[in-house]
Parts: sequence; C-alpha cells; structure tokens
Amino acid sequence: MMTKCTDPVVLNLWHPVGAIAETVPGAVQQTVLLEERLSFSVGADGEPVVWRSRPDLRRADQVAAADRLPAKSAYGYVWTSLGSPPADLFPIPEYAEPDRRRLNAATFGVNVSAPRAIENFLDMGHFPYVHTDILGAEPHTEVKEYDVEISVDRDEILATRCRFFQPMASTASEGGADVDYIYRVPHPYCSVLYKSSPVDEARRDVIAIFLQPVDQEHVRAHMLLCVLDENSEDKVIKRFQQTIFGQDKPILENQVPKRLPLDPRAETPIRADKSAIAYRRWLSQKGVTYGVIPAAA
Repeated sequence: MMTKCTDPVVLNLWHPVGAIAETVPGAVQQTVLLEERLSFSVGADGEPVVWRSRPDLRRADQVAAADRLPAKSAYGYVWTSLGSPPADLFPIPEYAEPDRRRLNAATFGVNVSAPRAIENFLDMGHFPYVHTDILGAEPHTEVKEYDVEISVDRDEILATRCRFFQPMASTASEGGADVDYIYRVPHPYCSVLYKSSPVDEARRDVIAIFLQPVDQEHVRAHMLLCVLDENSEDKVIKRFQQTIFGQDKPILENQVPKRLPLDPRAETPIRADKSAIAYRRWLSQKGVTYGVIPAAA
C-alpha cells in the first residue's frame, strides 16, 4: 500500500501517537500519522498494537501479525512507524528514576509543521515576550552565549551552557532565578529539555516535546513531564505546562511559511538562533524533506 509521505527518513522514524495513561485498556483509538489513518489499542499488559484503519478491524485481536505496524511503549506513549524503524528509541534515562513524576502534560493539536514546533521549543529569545512573568521578563531579555554541537556519534543536537532569568521556572519555584538549560534534539521531530530543578540543585527536571506529524503542516504535540516536584498535584503541574504551551500555540500557528525553510539565507539568523541554525543544518544533512522547504541544490 502506497503511503502519502515519501520521505524515507521520516517514514523510518518512530512516531508517538498517544499517551498510554489516557487510553482505556483494550479500547481502540483512531489517529492520523503522516496522512495515514491509524488505529491503536493498548492491552492490559501495557503492550500496544497499531494498524492501518480498516472497517473490518475493530479490535486488536482481529489484526493479523502481517497487518500490524511496528509498535512500542516508551516514556508513557505509544510509538509506531510506517517504515522500518531502528530497534530502539533515543534514551531518556531519567524517566526510569523512581522518585520522578511522569505525566503527559497535554496533547495539543497545532496548525504548524513539526520542524517549526521544534525550532520554537529551542528558542529562549521569546521567553520574556511570550511567557512574560513566568519564563522571562523585561529587562532580562538577553540570550547569553551558549554552546551547540551536532554529535555524530549520538546522532543528535546538544545545546549546553544555556542560562536565562525566569520569574517562575516551575510550580515548585519560590521566586525568580537564573535557570540552567540543556537542550537535546535526538529525533527530527522530538526534543528534550533539561532544566535545573528548584527541588534538588544536583539534578534536573526533564520536559520533552514529542511531535506527531498529522501532515506536513499539522501536528499533535505530546508534552512529557518528568519532574522532581513531590508536593504539587498532578493537575497543578500539568496546568503550568499547558499555560506555557497555550501561549506558544498562536505564535506557532501564525508562522509563515508553516514549513521550516532549510536554506540558511531564507530567514535572517541572530545569535539567539544558534540552536535553530544547527537544527536546520542537521535536517539538511539527514535529507529530511517532510515538513520543511529544502534548500535549493
């Protein structure tokens, strides 16, 4: 069966399609990935089954092995692929630490390409203007010098030494502070943020965005929280992150063009965009064409 996405890099990736905590065991859920209608179900054992939607396949036990798509449970989500994905997903070892709270903050539908959403996630420069009095505030608007590398060994982008003054970095914060950030992009459509924890100076909270490309200009954004806050209620921790993403959503949806231009001359870069420049270069090197405007040969 021909798939609507023809980008082999993207077809062979693992993609998230739903939060396991929000599924009823055995119930079938419908979704769209890369313009393909999919069905999935999570068994009582937590193991997912994913297949291309068909009227005659209404339960997971009706789906023959040959009709099942690759599927795995990881970081609280069901992941699948329309191609031949690698055996393993990128590692987030903190997820296994027993004292962490592990939550899907929310899943948002956004009218934007997956690469545009990743670029926004990497951008500290918008904190004072979009997330005023939470993640940033005037006059603390400078993005200080930081380091970015494209790791060939790990096949990911890593931005380190990121620091930004934040009036309220998390629900556990008691006041403004300079917050340390590390950004990872281990997957073309996923990014992982590590930020200093107000609960334990030696460790970091983990916030990840896992993007499900519905098509080239629409995503479902799954927000993973893996935090050290022992006191706040789940709904309070979720609401904080939902507020942040709710502020980002209209900015993302007003991006023109909705697909990310990979030509370095297409949009004027500034120093704060160092991560974005590396991300665009990495996508170009990989040969990603879905959700982007490739650079002219």
